[in-house]
Amino acid sequence: MTDFTDEELALDPHFADQFERGFRPSCQLYLISPPVIDDGFVGQLAEALDGGRVAAFQLRLKGIDDDAIARAAEPLQKLCAEREVAFIINDSVALAQRLGADGVHLGQGDGDPREARKILGPKVQIGITCHDSRHLAMEAGEAGADYVAFGAFYPTTTKETHHRPEPSILGWWTTLFELPCVAVGGVTPENAPPLIEAGADFLAVCGAVWNHPDGPKAGVAAFAKALGAG
Repeated sequence: MTDFTDEELALDPHFADQFERGFRPSCQLYLISPPVIDDGFVGQLAEALDGGRVAAFQLRLKGIDDDAIARAAEPLQKLCAEREVAFIINDSVALAQRLGADGVHLGQGDGDPREARKILGPKVQIGITCHDSRHLAMEAGEAGADYVAFGAFYPTTTKETHHRPEPSILGWWTTLFELPCVAVGGVTPENAPPLIEAGADFLAVCGAVWNHPDGPKAGVAAFAKALGAG
């Protein structure tokens, strides 16, 4: 087997520029919950959704059991249904099935998308974290994922990260594959334009909305402006 150097395996940052881009829908917002929420969070989510179009909301709560997550999810899932926002559960296929969620997002250690599809059926969206790996993304697509997520593109305090892809991976993916891709990790309205221009179908955002000095409505509105410009 031939061994390649990192330089030889590196993606040409101008790869996508060599091809004529086909039609893809405009980039959309994918909102992720804060790592800790309280009973008043449903009001914060409603406020955020008042700020502009949000395509999906992912409930990502760590360190608590499924029963507690299910209780927290009930009003949030109802709100998302009313606002026509896809409701996504993080990590747990079993919990996504229990709640009848619109989708589940799986990390590399959270299960096989093929098994998830058998359990959840054809209509539930399955997303897979692919870090900075073209190989993992292609494997996810072959396994039946509905979207792949690349990141973290920028420093983030939301979760520990070990991978830092270049925006060019988004252009590579959208040039070769129809499956949507999500850009995640430290995304703000200010640093989003290179990701939008590169070809991200969705921007996954967290802290820039929930920690916005003028509140989550203003945070979403700022992204709506960036997405409109993009």
